[in-house]
Amino acid sequence: MQFSELNINTPLLNALNDLNIQTPTTIQEKAFSVIMSGRDVVGIAQTGTGKTISYLLPCLRQWKYSKEKQPTILVVVPTRELVLQVVDDVEKLAKYMNIRVAGVYGGVNMIQQSPLIMAGLDVLVATPGRLLDFVLNGTLKLRLVKRFIIDEVDEMLNLGFRPQLIRIIDLLPAKRQNLMFSATITPELRSFIADFFIDPEEIEAARAGTPLENIKQASVKVPNFNTKINLLEFLLSTNPGFSKVLVFVSTKKMADDVYAQFVEKFPEQIGVIHSNKSQNFRLEAYRSFNANRLRVLIATDLVARGLDFDDVTHVVNFDLPEIAENYIHRIGRTGRADKKGVALTFITKNDTELRKEIESLMDVKIPMMKMPEEVEISDELTEYEMPLVTMKNVLVDVTRPEDGGGAFHEKKDKNKKVNQKIRRAEAMRLKYRKPKTRGQKKKSK
Repeated sequence: MQFSELNINTPLLNALNDLNIQTPTTIQEKAFSVIMSGRDVVGIAQTGTGKTISYLLPCLRQWKYSKEKQPTILVVVPTRELVLQVVDDVEKLAKYMNIRVAGVYGGVNMIQQSPLIMAGLDVLVATPGRLLDFVLNGTLKLRLVKRFIIDEVDEMLNLGFRPQLIRIIDLLPAKRQNLMFSATITPELRSFIADFFIDPEEIEAARAGTPLENIKQASVKVPNFNTKINLLEFLLSTNPGFSKVLVFVSTKKMADDVYAQFVEKFPEQIGVIHSNKSQNFRLEAYRSFNANRLRVLIATDLVARGLDFDDVTHVVNFDLPEIAENYIHRIGRTGRADKKGVALTFITKNDTELRKEIESLMDVKIPMMKMPEEVEISDELTEYEMPLVTMKNVLVDVTRPEDGGGAFHEKKDKNKKVNQKIRRAEAMRLKYRKPKTRGQKKKSK
């Protein structure tokens, strides 16, 4: 099926042609008619299958011009970067339409974003916290929202956004269409759907955990951090095909450490992005990598969910994620839009069980490749890889005051603080060991 066979108007078709998109993906084809019917929809599809366009296209198709300044389409996403991406997708699809769109997110002064809302909107894309900020201060009203979309909802629930989502839903008009899209579905997500969606149609484009066919997977055994550095340096230096590489690490500290190893070896080719970086730094890294000004972007799982990078040739798992499902989201950054991609994973001896979980989830074995002979195997360990030094725990008997002994001893009577009055006669007796008297007066005869 082609997009031209769907009930899409000319402005949208022209925009799709400009983007060189003629054939809908599975999720886009399945979701279009259901969303157009007005039903609530729960879309489950893998990363890289075009979920964003699958909900934007029918919503924009049904949009009608209004003189109102408040939005009729509301999209809520978990991260600032995803806000920018969805806004960009709306602008591309609505190129030949008179649609006003803006995105708001935290980390930026609200005064800078207020004019975007006050100027009038048709489509608003926002993170949950900043959306509530504008609603509660009166700048934004949600009374006209007809279509409410939650993207990457499983990640939102993982990040603890459930209370904010519930509050947003309470502020929306009762008569609306709810659309929810996610890469995975969990029991918590099922509960959320049952509470707030009305008889939703569930659309699943691919079984959760199925790897994309366009991605060639491989793994290599490495003993430690420094050998991983040597292997990655070798691959970047000897393979021109590694032209746009996304390197995933497990922690922010690891991301900075890997960046420090390569920033001088590949000047102006390496970038890093994680939540400890400033907003401007993150946006610049994202845009530079997407515009091919950077060859390598080192990232945490922050960008494994939702963000689209154009033409990523390789995904390198510098280390495995703690959650098996995140492996699917990571490798889904390549092999997008019917293009081929490669996912290479560095595996240590501690990753055996996690690797089995990932392979069980995908129902696919990750092929193992040999370590290139040119790569130096390092014996040097980082402080995190040093074996833990254990000391014998010697239990010492604790002396209890009530049992006596040790440093405990009874106070002398004179040093005891007792809240009672001592008569003078008694005090003299204690001091002189006998009562002090003036003697008996003799009686006169």
